[in-house]
Amino acid sequence: MKIYTKSGDKGETSLVAGVRVPKFADRVEAYGTCDEANSQIGLALALLPATEEWKELQDVFHVIQTKLFHVGAELATPEGKKVGWPIAEEDVTFLEEQIDMLDAKLPPLTNFILPGGHPAAAAFHVSRTVVRRAERKAVHVAQQEQVNPSVVKYLNRLSDYLFVVARHINKETSAVEKTLHE
Repeated sequence: MKIYTKSGDKGETSLVAGVRVPKFADRVEAYGTCDEANSQIGLALALLPATEEWKELQDVFHVIQTKLFHVGAELATPEGKKVGWPIAEEDVTFLEEQIDMLDAKLPPLTNFILPGGHPAAAAFHVSRTVVRRAERKAVHVAQQEQVNPSVVKYLNRLSDYLFVVARHINKETSAVEKTLHE
């Protein structure tokens, strides 16, 4: 099988179930942004030190990246078609549990934090902003067509988790976390 199909050469692509749409369609923008977020998360993970202490976090992200792929698949599935891997409330709960676990180990927020610090933390901050964009695009699709409400919740919690992960990395690597000047 060749990697190229030539089927998109005229500016259209296929959603799940073969429905053809323009490459700028709202669903394509939404699932494409999820793909971008997933790639950015992969880059952020690659910037983590290659030590055993980060294995648990990497394992959690293996689950998250798989679920983010599923989010994209849901957004690529036209209304009325069956979704192969639906996002469920327990997926949202999983993220909430991960947020609570990491956040409990962090100093309380007293000011807005500027993205940066350790290179991996900075990359997770970029991931967070891409996920926020994916969330906005998913909300836009949901205003026009039926979208599983857990998809939007998942993206919302994922961006929160990425923020906490960036803070966690900065704490564990003793990187300075800069805040706004008052």
